[in-house]
Amino acid sequence: MNNSLLVVVLASGIAYGTPLLYAALGELLAERSGVLNLGVEGMMLVGAVMGFWAVQRIHAATTLALLGAIGVAALAGALMALIHAFLVVTLRANQIVSGLALTIFAGVAGLSSYLGNDLNLARAPARHQFQEIFPKSFQNWPVVGPILFGQSALVYASWGCVVLVALYLTRTRMGLNVRAVGESPAAADAMCVNVTRYRYAHTLVGGGFAGVGGATFSLSITPQWIAGLTQGAGWIAIALVIFAFWRPTLCLVGAYFFGAFTALPFALQGHGVTVAPELFQSLPYVMTILALVLVSSRAARLRFGAPAALGIPYVREEG
Repeated sequence: MNNSLLVVVLASGIAYGTPLLYAALGELLAERSGVLNLGVEGMMLVGAVMGFWAVQRIHAATTLALLGAIGVAALAGALMALIHAFLVVTLRANQIVSGLALTIFAGVAGLSSYLGNDLNLARAPARHQFQEIFPKSFQNWPVVGPILFGQSALVYASWGCVVLVALYLTRTRMGLNVRAVGESPAAADAMCVNVTRYRYAHTLVGGGFAGVGGATFSLSITPQWIAGLTQGAGWIAIALVIFAFWRPTLCLVGAYFFGAFTALPFALQGHGVTVAPELFQSLPYVMTILALVLVSSRAARLRFGAPAALGIPYVREEG
């Protein structure tokens, strides 16, 4: 029963959807502050390579090594996001151009590949990797065993992050402030909310989430480093935020849907069915283009529930 196609796809969908979920939560926080970050893919790639580097270099027990690697990956993603924040918040550069430039700079032919090759990370398995934390007896339960108990700690931590982000945005003063900054920065500024500080902070936190999402690939799903490891997951995360109507809980549902779609060809091959891989490889770019088209106009953004000031630089009026 646990080897049936449905169970395998659902269990694998959760695993493959976890990096999407981390990246989408980070993008959601940035966009709620009014900053559109198209550099998520680059941040995930840098997080993947730096997280893998850290786990190879940290000589400690497995738990400490993995925690340290996740911390390094989050820091690497946040540093990349700092560049984007400086360009779009301080210099008021075009947010789409800045994000695309950052992805190109850090992408397959850029910084992440240079770091991976220069640090000699290729062709080496991870010294430590995230494993299932529940015993095999739990994982062997019919249906629910592999789906709920056959996952790594990163999966369960992502569920906690969804709850925390949802509560933060709806039940805390800072969360309400960041939503105000994304909706009407001028009104928020008039209420003594520091727009620049909020946009910087949430863009950096978003980059940290993207870095963790990238490290999920190199430390859990495919515990190694290869160029282009994320394979467009950052683009899916951006589209996912839009299709989730900027809600954390819907990001979780959407992430697992896309994760299951990613896992489907592997599951079909395991059951003797061959599917053209090009069909699934094109999905990230098709979905991103569709999402950007859907929110290309202000009216469409408002209809879908996007922050009203998303992508618009804030210039404080001097009285």
